[in-house]
Amino acid sequence: MEEEKVILVNEKDEQIGLMAKMEAHEKALLHRAFSVFVFNSKNELMLQQRALTKYHSPGLWTNTCCSHHRAGESNLQAGKRRLQEEMGFNTSLEEKTSFIYKAPFDNGLTEHELDHIMVGYYEKEPNINREEVETWKWMPLEEVKKDISEKPELYTAWFKIIFDKFYEFINITNESNS
Repeated sequence: MEEEKVILVNEKDEQIGLMAKMEAHEKALLHRAFSVFVFNSKNELMLQQRALTKYHSPGLWTNTCCSHHRAGESNLQAGKRRLQEEMGFNTSLEEKTSFIYKAPFDNGLTEHELDHIMVGYYEKEPNINREEVETWKWMPLEEVKKDISEKPELYTAWFKIIFDKFYEFINITNESNS
C-alpha cells in the first residue's frame, strides 16, 4: 500500500508538490491541512481523544477531527471525508478561516501546516472509528478554555494553538447560531 501523501504549499496556499506524509513531517515542510469543529445546539464542542495507537499525540484530546487533503480535494470535501472516516457521520461544513502554524513533537516530527478551519453542527452521537479515536465528548467552549489552561498536557499541540487563535471567532459564530 502506498504511503499517504500530503499537498505541499507555499504561504499563499498554492500547491507546489506532493510528498509522503511522514517525510513532510520529518522535514517540517509546509503542507495543507484542515481542522473541523462540530457543535451542537447547546453550543458544546465535540472533542475527540486520539487513539492510543496514533504515531504522534496518542491519547490526547483535540477538535472533532483534523487531517490532510488528498490531491484534488477541496477544503470542504476533505473535511467531510475525514469527519466520516474518524467520527462516522456527515454534516454540512462551512470554512471560516485559515492560518499557518508550526508545532514540533518529542518524536522528531513537526506539523507545519496551512490549516483550514471548518465549522459544522450535529446533534447525535458519532460512530467513532476505534483505529483513529479512543473516545469523544461534548464540552462547552468555556470549559474547554479553562481545561486547556489548567491541564495543557491533555491536549494536542495544534488544538491548543488553534483554540487560542480561533476561540473568539468560534464563540461569535455560535452565538449567532443560537
